[in-house]
Amino acid sequence: MSLGRHRSSAVPLAAAYALLVLYASLYPFSGWRWPPGQDLATLLALNWPPWRHDFDSWSNWLGYLPLGALLHVGARRSGLGAVPALLLALALPAGLSYGTEVLQQFLPGRHPSLKDWALNTAGAASGVALALIGQALGLDTRWHHLRQRWFGADGAGALALLVLWPLGLLFPTPAPLGLGQLGPPLREATLSLVEGVAWAEPVRALLLPGTAVPVFAPPTTGLLPFSEASITALGLLGPCLLAYAVMAPGLRRLVVAAAVLAAGTGGMALSSALNYGPQHALAWLTPATLPGLVAGGLAALLLAATGRRLAAALALMVLTGSVALVAQAPADPYFAQTLQAWEQGRFVRFHGLSQWLGWLWPFAAMTWLLARLASRQTR
Repeated sequence: MSLGRHRSSAVPLAAAYALLVLYASLYPFSGWRWPPGQDLATLLALNWPPWRHDFDSWSNWLGYLPLGALLHVGARRSGLGAVPALLLALALPAGLSYGTEVLQQFLPGRHPSLKDWALNTAGAASGVALALIGQALGLDTRWHHLRQRWFGADGAGALALLVLWPLGLLFPTPAPLGLGQLGPPLREATLSLVEGVAWAEPVRALLLPGTAVPVFAPPTTGLLPFSEASITALGLLGPCLLAYAVMAPGLRRLVVAAAVLAAGTGGMALSSALNYGPQHALAWLTPATLPGLVAGGLAALLLAATGRRLAAALALMVLTGSVALVAQAPADPYFAQTLQAWEQGRFVRFHGLSQWLGWLWPFAAMTWLLARLASRQTR
């Protein structure tokens, strides 16, 4: 029996998690080569490895558990019957795992195996089992009604974005709560593409670090206190207004704003603890950050009574302003050193998720807000 067709936040979360799995499985996406002495039939037939590593076994199993659960919940909420949803939630992770295991054979330093595929598939099956238990206990129905009361029938996209937001904060940011610094990676990617191309030398010279002239701010060794406070305030206000865009005015908005504040400060504290040690978990709280948090919180409080459409429009403006300020953040040698330690140190396999989320989250949120504002159903 189908539970009925609903927009579920599990669907975009499952898609985001699948991209994470793909990234983690194929990182660093370099050194591709055909395995010497292997033909296609041999590559497609995965082998069972002779070695045994408990950590790898647990990580392979746990890594696919959320994917199976999210796929099953999303499939059921999208209107699929029990059997098709079960088959889909089992087949997609198994196919994704098999495909990545085969592709890993083309990457040096990776060790694909049939055991990894079996553990990944078992993890997805365990996630499906947990989803079925939750369904039998009625937890999915209770969650659906709770989400309907708080975020409305069309709040799945906003809720998924709010869940992903604190994860993007784990990757080092140029300023507290400042996401969307997509310029440097785009510049590096463009430089690599035009390297050695004679006619593109002017473009390469323009994109080389230190040759571009900043438009809005003079070069400095760090952010000015006012800019840092502004980025922090806008970084907090943006997710609050995003939630307001799908919530009815009332006290529930204040509860969600408090949850956003807690998630944001928790994400920044965890990021600092991972980078500099637990004793430095609050190192991101600078004299400029605290006024920014207060300003963002007060603005969220004052705007709690706005209509949904106005909240969506304001959220779009706030996120645009935040991205513009983050893009103008000058090069900071300490921030660059932090990035190098993060990307080359013990977080080399983990940084992909938070890095891409930190880069793309504001743009995904703005795209969703534009689509919502274009909808005639938004009030």
